[in-house]
Amino acid sequence: MDRPVNLSQRAADGAAFARIIAAESEQDVRRCYQCGKCTAGCPVAFAGDVMPHQVMRFLQLGMKEDALGNRMIWLCSTCSTCTTRCPCGIDLARVMDCLRIAAREEGRTAAGREVALFNRTFLDSVRRFGRAHEASLAALLNLKGGRPLKDIDLGIKFLARGKLKLAPTRAGRGAVARLFAASRREEAGG
Repeated sequence: MDRPVNLSQRAADGAAFARIIAAESEQDVRRCYQCGKCTAGCPVAFAGDVMPHQVMRFLQLGMKEDALGNRMIWLCSTCSTCTTRCPCGIDLARVMDCLRIAAREEGRTAAGREVALFNRTFLDSVRRFGRAHEASLAALLNLKGGRPLKDIDLGIKFLARGKLKLAPTRAGRGAVARLFAASRREEAGG
Protein backbone atom coordinates (compact mmCIF):
# COMPACT_ATOMS: atom_id res chain seq x y z
CA MET A 1 0.00 0.00 0.00
CA ASP A 2 1.25 3.47 -0.86
CA ARG A 3 1.99 5.92 1.89
CA PRO A 4 -0.58 8.67 2.39
CA VAL A 5 0.42 12.06 1.02
CA ASN A 6 0.37 14.97 3.44
CA LEU A 7 -0.75 17.75 1.14
CA SER A 8 -0.47 20.44 3.82
CA GLN A 9 3.16 19.53 4.43
CA ARG A 10 3.91 19.52 0.69
CA ALA A 11 2.31 22.94 0.29
CA ALA A 12 4.35 24.27 3.21
CA ASP A 13 7.55 22.78 1.76
CA GLY A 14 6.77 24.28 -1.64
CA ALA A 15 6.08 27.71 -0.16
CA ALA A 16 9.33 27.54 1.82
CA PHE A 17 11.21 26.61 -1.34
CA ALA A 18 9.68 29.54 -3.23
CA ARG A 19 10.72 31.90 -0.42
CA ILE A 20 14.28 30.55 -0.54
CA ILE A 21 14.52 31.08 -4.30
CA ALA A 22 12.98 34.56 -3.97
CA ALA A 23 15.48 35.47 -1.23
CA GLU A 24 18.53 34.07 -3.06
CA SER A 25 17.58 35.67 -6.35
CA GLU A 26 16.44 38.87 -4.64
CA GLN A 27 13.37 38.76 -6.87
CA ASP A 28 9.74 38.89 -5.82
CA VAL A 29 8.36 36.09 -7.96
CA ARG A 30 4.83 36.88 -6.69
CA ARG A 31 4.83 40.01 -8.87
CA CYS A 32 4.74 37.96 -12.09
CA TYR A 33 1.26 38.16 -13.58
CA GLN A 34 1.88 35.66 -16.36
CA CYS A 35 1.86 38.10 -19.28
CA GLY A 36 4.23 35.79 -21.19
CA LYS A 37 6.57 38.53 -22.48
CA CYS A 38 9.51 36.59 -21.09
CA THR A 39 8.49 33.52 -23.05
CA ALA A 40 7.76 35.50 -26.22
CA GLY A 41 11.32 36.86 -26.24
CA CYS A 42 13.16 33.78 -25.04
CA PRO A 43 15.53 32.54 -27.80
CA VAL A 44 15.53 28.99 -26.42
CA ALA A 45 11.81 28.65 -25.63
CA PHE A 46 11.27 26.51 -28.73
CA ALA A 47 13.41 23.79 -27.21
CA GLY A 48 11.89 23.84 -23.73
CA ASP A 49 9.44 21.42 -22.21
CA VAL A 50 7.84 24.28 -20.28
CA MET A 51 8.06 28.01 -20.90
CA PRO A 52 9.81 30.60 -18.71
CA HIS A 53 6.54 32.11 -17.48
CA GLN A 54 5.40 28.63 -16.45
CA VAL A 55 8.53 28.20 -14.35
CA MET A 56 7.57 31.41 -12.57
CA ARG A 57 4.08 30.05 -12.02
CA PHE A 58 5.49 26.83 -10.54
CA LEU A 59 7.36 28.98 -8.02
CA GLN A 60 4.32 31.07 -7.22
CA LEU A 61 2.33 27.91 -6.52
CA GLY A 62 5.13 26.30 -4.52
CA MET A 63 5.46 23.46 -7.01
CA LYS A 64 9.07 22.63 -6.24
CA GLU A 65 9.23 19.38 -8.23
CA ASP A 66 7.95 21.09 -11.35
CA ALA A 67 10.19 24.13 -10.84
CA LEU A 68 13.31 21.95 -10.52
CA GLY A 69 12.32 19.04 -12.72
CA ASN A 70 11.98 20.79 -16.06
CA ARG A 71 14.49 21.25 -18.88
CA MET A 72 13.94 24.98 -19.26
CA ILE A 73 16.07 25.85 -16.23
CA TRP A 74 18.95 24.01 -17.91
CA LEU A 75 18.27 25.41 -21.36
CA CYS A 76 18.21 29.02 -20.15
CA SER A 77 21.17 30.76 -21.75
CA THR A 78 21.03 33.61 -19.22
CA CYS A 79 20.83 36.06 -22.10
CA SER A 80 18.50 38.22 -19.96
CA THR A 81 16.05 38.87 -22.78
CA CYS A 82 13.29 37.80 -20.38
CA THR A 83 14.60 40.22 -17.78
CA THR A 84 14.63 43.18 -20.13
CA ARG A 85 11.12 42.38 -21.35
CA CYS A 86 9.50 41.84 -17.95
CA PRO A 87 7.04 44.69 -17.22
CA CYS A 88 7.33 43.89 -13.49
CA GLY A 89 11.12 44.26 -13.48
CA ILE A 90 11.71 40.66 -12.42
CA ASP A 91 15.20 39.38 -13.23
CA LEU A 92 14.03 36.00 -14.50
CA ALA A 93 17.53 35.01 -15.64
CA ARG A 94 18.69 35.36 -12.06
CA VAL A 95 15.77 33.23 -10.85
CA MET A 96 16.77 30.56 -13.38
CA ASP A 97 20.36 30.66 -12.08
CA CYS A 98 19.09 30.10 -8.54
CA LEU A 99 16.90 27.21 -9.70
CA ARG A 100 19.87 25.56 -11.43
CA ILE A 101 21.94 25.93 -8.28
CA ALA A 102 19.12 24.46 -6.16
CA ALA A 103 18.72 21.58 -8.60
CA ARG A 104 22.45 20.83 -8.51
CA GLU A 105 22.46 20.95 -4.71
CA GLU A 106 19.74 18.31 -4.72
CA GLY A 107 21.78 16.14 -7.05
CA ARG A 108 19.59 16.73 -10.04
CA THR A 109 21.47 16.91 -13.27
CA ALA A 110 20.62 18.35 -16.60
CA ALA A 111 17.76 16.52 -18.25
CA GLY A 112 19.78 14.18 -20.40
CA ARG A 113 22.38 14.69 -23.04
CA GLU A 114 20.01 16.80 -25.13
CA VAL A 115 20.57 19.80 -22.88
CA ALA A 116 24.36 19.56 -23.13
CA LEU A 117 24.05 19.12 -26.89
CA PHE A 118 21.78 22.15 -27.09
CA ASN A 119 24.18 24.30 -25.03
CA ARG A 120 27.15 23.44 -27.25
CA THR A 121 25.22 23.93 -30.48
CA PHE A 122 23.66 27.19 -29.32
CA LEU A 123 27.02 28.66 -28.29
CA ASP A 124 28.60 27.52 -31.55
CA SER A 125 25.84 29.35 -33.45
CA VAL A 126 26.37 32.53 -31.45
CA ARG A 127 30.16 32.27 -31.89
CA ARG A 128 29.81 31.75 -35.65
CA PHE A 129 27.13 34.32 -36.50
CA GLY A 130 27.22 36.79 -33.62
CA ARG A 131 23.73 35.64 -32.61
CA ALA A 132 21.71 32.44 -32.65
CA HIS A 133 20.52 31.37 -36.08
CA GLU A 134 17.39 29.34 -35.36
CA ALA A 135 17.21 27.39 -38.64
CA SER A 136 20.76 26.04 -38.49
CA LEU A 137 20.49 25.53 -34.74
CA ALA A 138 17.38 23.36 -35.12
CA ALA A 139 18.86 21.47 -38.08
CA LEU A 140 22.13 20.74 -36.27
CA LEU A 141 20.32 19.69 -33.10
CA ASN A 142 18.19 17.27 -35.09
CA LEU A 143 21.19 15.85 -36.95
CA LYS A 144 23.39 15.51 -33.86
CA GLY A 145 20.47 14.11 -31.89
CA GLY A 146 19.89 11.39 -34.45
CA ARG A 147 16.43 12.64 -35.45
CA PRO A 148 17.05 14.58 -38.68
CA LEU A 149 13.37 15.00 -39.55
CA LYS A 150 12.13 15.96 -36.09
CA ASP A 151 9.66 18.87 -36.34
CA ILE A 152 10.33 19.27 -40.08
CA ASP A 153 6.66 20.10 -40.69
CA LEU A 154 6.84 22.87 -38.13
CA GLY A 155 10.03 24.24 -39.69
CA ILE A 156 8.40 24.34 -43.12
CA LYS A 157 5.44 26.27 -41.71
CA PHE A 158 7.78 28.76 -40.04
CA LEU A 159 9.73 29.23 -43.28
CA ALA A 160 6.53 29.76 -45.27
CA ARG A 161 5.39 32.45 -42.85
CA GLY A 162 8.76 34.18 -42.76
CA LYS A 163 9.31 33.32 -39.09
CA LEU A 164 12.47 31.40 -39.81
CA LYS A 165 15.27 32.61 -42.08
CA LEU A 166 17.48 30.22 -44.02
CA ALA A 167 20.40 32.65 -44.24
CA PRO A 168 21.90 33.78 -40.95
CA THR A 169 22.21 37.42 -40.03
CA ARG A 170 25.75 38.24 -39.09
CA ALA A 171 25.88 41.02 -36.55
CA GLY A 172 28.33 42.03 -33.89
CA ARG A 173 30.66 39.12 -34.55
CA GLY A 174 33.71 41.06 -33.39
CA ALA A 175 32.13 41.98 -30.06
CA VAL A 176 30.91 38.42 -29.55
CA ALA A 177 34.37 37.06 -30.42
CA ARG A 178 35.89 39.34 -27.77
CA LEU A 179 33.35 38.06 -25.21
CA PHE A 180 34.21 34.44 -25.97
CA ALA A 181 37.94 35.23 -25.76
CA ALA A 182 37.46 36.98 -22.41
CA SER A 183 35.46 34.00 -21.16
CA ARG A 184 38.22 31.58 -22.21
CA ARG A 185 40.84 33.72 -20.45
CA GLU A 186 38.75 33.85 -17.29
CA GLU A 187 38.18 30.09 -17.33
CA ALA A 188 41.93 29.61 -17.74
CA GLY A 189 42.44 31.67 -14.60
CA GLY A 190 43.82 34.76 -16.14
